[in-house]
Amino acid sequence: MLVKFFGQILQKTDNFAHIMPNVIAIVGRPNVGKSTFFNRMISQRKAIMDNMSGVTRDRHYGFGEWNGKTFTVIDTGGYVQGSDDIFENEIRKQVNIALQEATVILFMVDITEGITTLDEEFANHVRRTKKPIYIVANKADTPNKHNYAGEFYALALGEVFPVSSQSGSGTGDILDEVVKHFTDELSEENTGLPRISILGRPNVGKSSFLNVLIGENRSIVTDIAGTTRDSIDTYYNAFGMEFMITDTAGIRKKSAVHEDVEFYSVMRSIQALENSDVCIVIIDAERGIEAQDINIISLAVKNKKGIVIAVNKWDMVANKTSNTTKEWIEKINFKLAPTDYLPIIFISVHEKQRIYQVLEKALEVYRTRTEKVSTSKLNEKMLPEIEKYPPPALNGQYVKIKYITQLPIKNPTFAFFCNKPKYIKEQYERYLENKMRLHFGFEGVPITLIFREK
Repeated sequence: MLVKFFGQILQKTDNFAHIMPNVIAIVGRPNVGKSTFFNRMISQRKAIMDNMSGVTRDRHYGFGEWNGKTFTVIDTGGYVQGSDDIFENEIRKQVNIALQEATVILFMVDITEGITTLDEEFANHVRRTKKPIYIVANKADTPNKHNYAGEFYALALGEVFPVSSQSGSGTGDILDEVVKHFTDELSEENTGLPRISILGRPNVGKSSFLNVLIGENRSIVTDIAGTTRDSIDTYYNAFGMEFMITDTAGIRKKSAVHEDVEFYSVMRSIQALENSDVCIVIIDAERGIEAQDINIISLAVKNKKGIVIAVNKWDMVANKTSNTTKEWIEKINFKLAPTDYLPIIFISVHEKQRIYQVLEKALEVYRTRTEKVSTSKLNEKMLPEIEKYPPPALNGQYVKIKYITQLPIKNPTFAFFCNKPKYIKEQYERYLENKMRLHFGFEGVPITLIFREK
């Protein structure tokens, strides 16, 4: 069951457990089934699952509920000690952060393989947390395999629970024990939080942007494109608003997607876009706006999302003049035409320039997207514009627009009631949209005009 967001949200917190006291961290070596178990706990296919080591890199959050108690679940990458691989080194850091954030730790092992050297080494590390620990002996798909669970008491971590992540067998037993450590009452006043997603091509600085915002290495950052594979949620409070911000994998064009895992990462990024209220699309200033940037923005427009464009690596642009910014804006608007209403901010994640300005603008776009314009104001401003330039007649038939009102749906949609709605052409619809934006703003917000018969 999906759970409403809860708890007080603090800006730039160093300890996530202070925000949400009921936190389960799923840890263990690679390929023991952590992501499958994570998805089972939150009742959705959220983490990417693959039998290739290292698929889950960042710590990944989801929400669950059991016996009336809500909790956060953290999926982590497979812990490996003594490896020279850059990702495995970063994964270890993320696992350690998850251990710090956790209220309860679920140490996952593979019941079919028994105790491995890596299990023993990692158990020594986890034991030092002094937190409640339960051993999840996964892949206990048959009653026979349950008999092997006793071996894992040798790790001296705590009670052992044989489970099958695939079928869900045994999950209820372990949750019965885990929730005993949780508080009973959690605030639900922060339900329906705004969702902001960070989108862009691979390696444009999305994770670095997020890390600068929250003041910690929330996402793994390297110079290798495609480091972020899952969409990573973070909770944040800024400019008087609480919201959820999502780092995503880079969206590549189809011809550049070769691995199955990368394909699913791109799908998760698109899903994050579809679930968001506002999209921050990051563009690389060294490469300029490219076809894939336009595709991402077009996808956000098609889904009626609020949009802010952040041109990153602005510090790397040479020979800038007082007109450079204006020229860039004109070039971007030309390539995005007729979408010319998006705010464009030039930033440097490396130099920490105008990062918070992007976030502030994203929240302004969110407020604009959710505000309602009264029918009286709409008619007061728009009817004179229509009278000044009425819809062109067609075959001697005149179109008369009587009044306008905003429809009570999520995306800003305005109904123009008239005698012959089918005679309204695209060119005149564009005129009306431009006048709507002139009078009411809607910066960064796609709006929909529909024409109905009076």
